[in-house]
Amino acid sequence: MAHYYALGSIPQKRHTQFRKPNGELYSEQLFSTEGFSSDYSLLYHLYPPTAIISCDEPYNVAPEIAEDKMLKHRCFEGFQVAPVADYLQSRTPVLVNNDVHVVLAAPQKSTTDYFVKNADADELIFVHEGEGRLLTQYGELCFAYGDYLHIPRGTIYQIQFATEANRLFIVESFSPIIYPKRYLSKYGQLLEHSPFCERDIRKPENLQTIDAKGDFLIKAKKNGNMYGLHYATHPFDVVGWDGCCYPTAFSIHNFEPITGRVHQPPPVHQTFDAHNFVVCSFVPRLYDYHPQAIPAPYNHSNIDSDELLYYVDGDFMSRKNVTRGMITLHPGGIPHGPHPGAVEKSIGKTETKELAVMVDTFHPLKLTKQALAIENPQYTMSWAE
Repeated sequence: MAHYYALGSIPQKRHTQFRKPNGELYSEQLFSTEGFSSDYSLLYHLYPPTAIISCDEPYNVAPEIAEDKMLKHRCFEGFQVAPVADYLQSRTPVLVNNDVHVVLAAPQKSTTDYFVKNADADELIFVHEGEGRLLTQYGELCFAYGDYLHIPRGTIYQIQFATEANRLFIVESFSPIIYPKRYLSKYGQLLEHSPFCERDIRKPENLQTIDAKGDFLIKAKKNGNMYGLHYATHPFDVVGWDGCCYPTAFSIHNFEPITGRVHQPPPVHQTFDAHNFVVCSFVPRLYDYHPQAIPAPYNHSNIDSDELLYYVDGDFMSRKNVTRGMITLHPGGIPHGPHPGAVEKSIGKTETKELAVMVDTFHPLKLTKQALAIENPQYTMSWAE
């Protein structure tokens, strides 16, 4: 998804001798999420990134499914997920299928005692509350409210939070997360009609090479299990790297909305693409400006997709009783639309201050046991007035 970038010291030509001041070779590593068939980066380590000294017994972290078939609108109060000190333990899966896991988290502590590696999925972390730094082998990314952090699967990282008050909306994608192809030229540049451009995409900075030996724990998730892998050298021993596969940050506040004389369909809000699902950003924008425009969205049928909306902040004209961190789910197979009275009430309005993240999946989502624990059961019948 990223464009070519380089940090630190690298040899003039790849796969050639690159030596330390003492004459020893640096250890080259190719990193890619699709074998040798797509974007990659080359990293140069002080030590080989392969020295495992021990392994912990794995434990199961697969989501527990409570409902795998349904046909009714659902609502979940995301901020009812209780804060938990540990970052990994705080991650609470709520809606899942074979393409994507949607996870809520309220971690209180930084990952100072271990490193994280998701060997199954790209991670797209939306920061609802909190700020800090994402530390990786590629350097660091500072983050704050409204940032999307895209972490390619297999990336080793730590998160340093500035405070204990953190709320994260996490999308785990079992395929690479990319920019929508209609936004890109045939050479990969974001086009003029794209709602964001390369200037808005933040790349890692401040590469620090850590030369340390000892016992460094990487907690790696693979096939629903968490593995504890102990390495003899610090994973952030990279002296330089280059390529097109690395973590990035993008702020939802830099998404430039596409508007029109009449109501625009949801694809104008698309921000990211993946296999069998998309991610969209709803941001403050001017409403439709036809003299007889109806700003409220029209009723529409979800036949081929489930629509999940995560409410961040602002006033949502089409919904009543919206709370911060709420998730609504409108499954494929039945139509949905504004709550009663919202259409007439919207006429004459000139702008919206809403902020939300939408995930549309093309295969049905399943509810976890944790989702049922935070469900608002009144939502299903909230159109019957």
